[in-house]
Amino acid sequence: MNSALEKSISFLVFIGIGILLKKKISTTEETNGLKTIILTIALPSTIFIALLNVNITSNLVMFPFLVLFFNCVLFAITPLLLRFLGIHPTSLSGRSAQLLIPSLAPGLSCFPFILEFLGNDSLAKAAMADLGNKFFVLFLLYLVALQWHYKNNVDFEKTSVKSKLKSLLKTLLYEPVNVFIFVALVLVFSGITLDELPSLLSTTLSRLSILMTPLVLLFIGLAAKINKKQFIQLFSLLILRASFTLVVMVGIISLLHVSDKNDILVMLVFGLSSCSFWPFAHISAINSKEKHQNSDKKTFNVNFALSIIALSLPISVLLILGIFSAGDTFTELNSILGLCGVLFLVGIIYPIFLKIKSTTIDERTSEKTIKSEKEVRFSE
Repeated sequence: MNSALEKSISFLVFIGIGILLKKKISTTEETNGLKTIILTIALPSTIFIALLNVNITSNLVMFPFLVLFFNCVLFAITPLLLRFLGIHPTSLSGRSAQLLIPSLAPGLSCFPFILEFLGNDSLAKAAMADLGNKFFVLFLLYLVALQWHYKNNVDFEKTSVKSKLKSLLKTLLYEPVNVFIFVALVLVFSGITLDELPSLLSTTLSRLSILMTPLVLLFIGLAAKINKKQFIQLFSLLILRASFTLVVMVGIISLLHVSDKNDILVMLVFGLSSCSFWPFAHISAINSKEKHQNSDKKTFNVNFALSIIALSLPISVLLILGIFSAGDTFTELNSILGLCGVLFLVGIIYPIFLKIKSTTIDERTSEKTIKSEKEVRFSE
């Protein structure tokens, strides 16, 4: 059996174990505890080791800006996707989706697979790229959420915005992943490698790093909770998101003349990462504020946002595993565009069904109106 396929199957087995563990780990607090271990211990250690094992070049500096550009493009096209699926962009669900769809959570959905399939060099590039994504989800999306909230609640007291921004700045600076990236970059530019660190420190970090992949896979299995009523609609939305992601990535690859196969795969799977938890944190914070102020005007739909996150994670993981399992197949632009076309066709099934259903209802309504008019004329 192909080694890539073996890895993919073993990863799916871990996800299955996570699903089975739902009976034992059923509370949100327990699941969030596992996520905290991943984001504050295992992931930072993995990225730290990856950066110290790679030669940092000036090219890496461009990655955060490329991802930030990608986030902005995805944010711009999200309203079009929502309208296509019958969701008004200014509705509660529409605003929630606009915050989540352009956000990325590579730490939970693609970093473990980049490490397993491509190694430390590619993971270092992905870690640098994530700095642009974090700036987007922590600051820009928060400012967007605040603007929508204030526009929706004109009389709401606009205090503490400055303090909120300061708090977000501290979050960006003191988040464990970012601290480890900063320290690792300082060491690398100082000419210090992993082998030159104290043995106790390097051994501890290496062992913590080993935990990341199995923990992330178990978390995916535990966190997968899907609202059946919204499943088809959200499935179409996320599949179309993936399709447009591939189109944007093909454009970037062509424009920058990217030829390294590993770099192409990193760009693809990074863009296909699941939706981030940070925009949901912004949504939750604003929702709590509105409840505290007894405001009747809600800005976001919290349950809809949760459903997007729950479905986004398994879809992203399956797409990423599929790309890696195919070897070098998706390093060719024609193959990427082919996958994009398949995803687009799958994604538009639901909108087409909606259109047919709407047309049928209109025709029936029209027939009833005509019949009613005829009956009135006959009675006269």
